Amino acid sequence: MALLEVRDLNKAFGGIQAVCDCTFSVEAGSITALIGPNGAGKTTAFNLISGVFKADSGEVWFDGKRIDKLQPHKITRMGVSRTFQITRNLEDMTVLENLVVQSPVNGLMGLFGKSIRPEERNRAMELLDFLGITHLAYEETRNLSYGQKKLMDFAALLMAEPKLVLLDEPAGGVNPALLQEIVTHIKELNERGLTFLVVEHNMELVMGTCDPVVVMAAGTVIAQGAPEEVQTNPDVLEAYLGEGAV
Repeated sequence: MALLEVRDLNKAFGGIQAVCDCTFSVEAGSITALIGPNGAGKTTAFNLISGVFKADSGEVWFDGKRIDKLQPHKITRMGVSRTFQITRNLEDMTVLENLVVQSPVNGLMGLFGKSIRPEERNRAMELLDFLGITHLAYEETRNLSYGQKKLMDFAALLMAEPKLVLLDEPAGGVNPALLQEIVTHIKELNERGLTFLVVEHNMELVMGTCDPVVVMAAGTVIAQGAPEEVQTNPDVLEAYLGEGAV
């Protein structure tokens, strides 16, 4: 059953058609990859799904409800959480406080009370423990390494208790050891029932972790299927390697 359906999405910026009649679906319980060469429209598609941008035309359906007209925070409350290519955090706050901001209980307003609610603290500490960074709970975010910020971002999006997680280049800028750790967490969460849509350029990660794979080029979907099918698809080879590659 499709948890997410993208139907004929279009988005232009001035004279540039970033997304053109883009259609694909994400099955519940899957780890689906969204790949393509630079400029294919992948991140724009992410922004349309999560409500950061509004589509010029087309529809996005999540869990049986249309969401493309909703504000980003309402989409998040419905169960869609995402990361960004560049980590986003509140540097003057601790890791724990950054997680509480994402809480479905009080969110940002919870930081203005006398203390963090026990249920929020417990949930945050459970996630930090799951990711192996409990020792950073009271560390100011400005003091974290890039890899630690990546893990904190991952924990923060899980605070919203999502049904679907959109990961934008999780392998970007991280070392192989941390990448393997992130992949392990993704697989474990997927086994617990969490669905993922992953934009990624690291083909080893995509082919070893994701199924199915959706391929975009020039703003539209040119292929969708199992990793081994996509790898030998003539349209995909041409998009990545140029005309005559087949």
